[in-house]
Amino acid sequence: MRLSRIHLELARSKEHPDGDPHFGYEFVAPLDANGLLDAKAWQEVKGACMVRHFAPGQDDENGRLIHRGKGWIFDYDNHDTDDDEPVFKLDKHTIKQGEYLSITEHDGITRTFKIATVRPLA
Repeated sequence: MRLSRIHLELARSKEHPDGDPHFGYEFVAPLDANGLLDAKAWQEVKGACMVRHFAPGQDDENGRLIHRGKGWIFDYDNHDTDDDEPVFKLDKHTIKQGEYLSITEHDGITRTFKIATVRPLA
């Protein structure tokens, strides 16, 4: 198990035909040798599994990667579930550069993000 910093950028969409590298997420997660999220290791390092959401014209939002029920979410306030952002099937995706993840954001819209980089956490 290794902790990795994963950088996501908004993928191409109708509203953003070229995608947008200024709109996305950066998060820390434990990955196994195959690039899959290691849920067992997360139990031991969850305090280090932070997330940052960034977008033009907005302050960054900082939160945590949380395993809740059967899914994974980005949580920005552990007392309020209204701000939770589910990551679609994060436990089944290979986390590697060039792959895609879908996140349902605060506004209820599910957007697709391209994995721009995956780097070992220093």
